[in-house]
Amino acid sequence: MTAITRPVRTRVAPSPTGDPHVGTAYIALINYCFAKKHGGEFLLRIEDTDQARSTPQSEKMILESLRWLGLSWDEGPDVGGPHGPYRQSERSPIYTAHCDQLLAEGHAFKCYCTPEKLAASRAAQIAAKQPPKYDGTCLSINSDDTAKLDSEGVPHVVRMKIPAEGKCIVQDTLRGEIEFEYSVVDMQVLMKSDGLPTYHLANVVDDHLMGITHVMRGEEWISSAPKHLLLYQYFGWEPPVLTHLPLLRNADKSKLSKRKNPTSILYYQRAGYLPQAMQNFLGLFIKSAREEDEKTSLQTLIDEFDVHNISLGGPVFDASKLDWLNGRYLREELSVSEFLDAVKAWALNDSYLTPIAEMAQARITKMSDLGGLTAMFFMNRIDGMTAERLRDGVKLEQDTQRAAYTIALQQFDSMIAWNKEGVEASLRRTAEVLDAKLKDVIRLFYIAITGSAQGVPLFDAITHLGRDIIRERLRHAMELLGPATSKEVKAWTDLLTAPPKAE
Repeated sequence: MTAITRPVRTRVAPSPTGDPHVGTAYIALINYCFAKKHGGEFLLRIEDTDQARSTPQSEKMILESLRWLGLSWDEGPDVGGPHGPYRQSERSPIYTAHCDQLLAEGHAFKCYCTPEKLAASRAAQIAAKQPPKYDGTCLSINSDDTAKLDSEGVPHVVRMKIPAEGKCIVQDTLRGEIEFEYSVVDMQVLMKSDGLPTYHLANVVDDHLMGITHVMRGEEWISSAPKHLLLYQYFGWEPPVLTHLPLLRNADKSKLSKRKNPTSILYYQRAGYLPQAMQNFLGLFIKSAREEDEKTSLQTLIDEFDVHNISLGGPVFDASKLDWLNGRYLREELSVSEFLDAVKAWALNDSYLTPIAEMAQARITKMSDLGGLTAMFFMNRIDGMTAERLRDGVKLEQDTQRAAYTIALQQFDSMIAWNKEGVEASLRRTAEVLDAKLKDVIRLFYIAITGSAQGVPLFDAITHLGRDIIRERLRHAMELLGPATSKEVKAWTDLLTAPPKAE
């Protein structure tokens, strides 16, 4: 790694556009351990320039999940600091000023191309077997024409200029020198037509102004590194040390995906994993682990941290290894009283139990009914679920049932805010597109989610269990009934966008 010449400062910068991802936790842990090993500081920044998808609820979940994992930050939106604000949505004047500087110095230009024009250009490039990128149409517009277009209110974005020739050498801690010809680097949009910056401008400006010395991020950003280094050059700033980390993988080496495995930190918290076990599990990806020392502590991870222990092959997210570790922590690290405290914190707390009590009270006839009504709130998958059980009393065809689960999942995943109203609307829409009675569709979900054909109010139960548990139960149901092919998924998903049937 490049020699450290100034106090180490690292960051994690999640976007609050969904549930907090275990990949975010993995990246955060690496940045945290590196900073603390070198006596430095670790920052948390919220990258919420995508205002259409960013929500305060998602930001809150990110902060809570990382704290649950045992991480803390020296600066951030909730703790403050001298380099705030720490939400990009609150830093617009800063980005505008820096964008104006690039325009004034000739490192950026206004682009008035319409979406239709850009789409046509991209299609032509693909047809000619060329890498799709901006064709430079607006580079030649002079200042008089620019002023005229602006006076007429023609929408525009701001793009960065890329050298016509030459190459960029990216120095990466894990990969060494990575060479990019400027001829294949796109003229990236820096400022959108709505006046909000793209990730590329905001990221570079924030990292510099917040004094970030080491950027340790996912390998999906390697192709963006030349653009970022060029921006550092344009501004005359010293760039940070870059480390592009391999992404978490499924057992088959595919990218970790919620389609195959639960990916939300909230799922593992709700499923009853201890934060120490999850922290330890993620820590195995960043240490030279031997069988005898797989159980470790956060302080040990910090003391022994060496980024070169990270394999470029991609760490495998082995859920069975996590189960093994969690079991050891539950059995070996907790006294009986501590175990009881952990149980209470997990499930026997008012915030979790009160909604369950309300649902159960609406259906109960005697207290002994409570176990049958509420057991499904204290498990991941439904115990003993089978294909036969899923089909019990179901009037719809099996393929229709599979389609219903797939269509509902598509809608659940696209919900920005998770709430009862959205859940109900999704199931009603599922019945509508399948041309099925709502009560028949409801039965499908009652069985898959609660293990019974009836019980507590379904919409309330789905909402309370949360998106991740629901996804896991419906995914399990599809495994039992027959996983959907890509062709089936497309056909069923297309039903959601098809025009309404004529009366």
